[in-house]
Amino acid sequence: MHRSDRDSLTLIAPEQVSIPFVLMRGGTSKALFLRSDVLPASDQARDAFILSLFGSPDPRQIDGLGGADLLTSKLAIIGPSTRPDADLDYTFAQVSITEPVVDFDINCGNISAAVGAFAIDEGLVSVTEPVTTVRVHNTNTGRVLLAHVPIVDGVAGVEGDYMVHGVPGTGASIALDFAQTAGGITGSLLPTGNESDTVNTPFGPVEITIVDLANLTVFFRADAIGLKGTEGPAEFTDEHLAAVSEVKAASARLLGMPDDGLIPVPALVSEPASYTSYASGDRIDASQVDVVARVVGGRPPVLHKAYPGTLAACTGVAACIEGTTVSAVARPDRAVPDQVIIGHTSGVMPVRASVTRSATGEAGPWDVSEATYHRTARRIAEGNAFIRTSTLVASSDMDGSST
Repeated sequence: MHRSDRDSLTLIAPEQVSIPFVLMRGGTSKALFLRSDVLPASDQARDAFILSLFGSPDPRQIDGLGGADLLTSKLAIIGPSTRPDADLDYTFAQVSITEPVVDFDINCGNISAAVGAFAIDEGLVSVTEPVTTVRVHNTNTGRVLLAHVPIVDGVAGVEGDYMVHGVPGTGASIALDFAQTAGGITGSLLPTGNESDTVNTPFGPVEITIVDLANLTVFFRADAIGLKGTEGPAEFTDEHLAAVSEVKAASARLLGMPDDGLIPVPALVSEPASYTSYASGDRIDASQVDVVARVVGGRPPVLHKAYPGTLAACTGVAACIEGTTVSAVARPDRAVPDQVIIGHTSGVMPVRASVTRSATGEAGPWDVSEATYHRTARRIAEGNAFIRTSTLVASSDMDGSST
């Protein structure tokens, strides 16, 4: 089922061009997969191309392939590896639904699972049964993550008994290890040099922890903005979302970063508690989780309906470091010492994390030896999308480039 011989971009009529794509689910997200050589060279033309492909900006993305949801308006760009310790380059793009913006400053851990399966099925790596390890260079963070993909008859396995809360049914388990991604954005696992800091906001000081692993993340207690931490999407008001944005912006300024980007991604944490899963309606008991967490992201910011894989790895590591806001609320007597079970909007998610003190670590005084979680993934569709040539011409005219 290798598709590496497909044409990249074909003119089918004066008004439209045809672009080959693959649609894949990875964990609780879906993304369009494109080869890097189909994209325009300039940033402005590239973004216009992507927005047209997704049908953005429009709340329904009715004139494109976007899924009209934060978790399904995603793009994975795959190209040849630009470093010797990786098998391929993977660039993640979060496509805004309601704004003409494409963000490249974060990675998606759910889609990272699909990247491993895509690489196998496209013949981009040599296959070894029963499991093939794909070394993925994520260009957003400049780090290599490892995807351990189960193989069935030479392609990525689909059927299995692993359940991802927020995804119907079960599938083959793909293990993702982000241990090598520490300091990808800032150069340090703890960018401020502290396990916790305090930032000032319009509603008062808030204690935070900033961790740079898989994605640059800022953790703070849910009760800092008047929440219990177990709320679902309907219970996050505009005021709550605005307060989260204030904490994120203050954390970005603390790092000397622009405060209007998607990072640091804000995660609200709280002690183990019982709540109802948004996805299934099942009751999650406090005894099932080690920490409760909620993530807000996107443009405009909304509560994630599940839990990003990258933030799961980051949360697990933060829970293992004494003095962080995550460690302060996490269950101290975990059943499995190197496992952290996160209670998120749609259920629970286990992460294996191991962190030790280091005097010589390149990413600071901590060494991360493991940051692993499991996802399922599968190819849903492949074919050709059609983009109006007027979109490409307009973007080319704006920046003087040629597509």
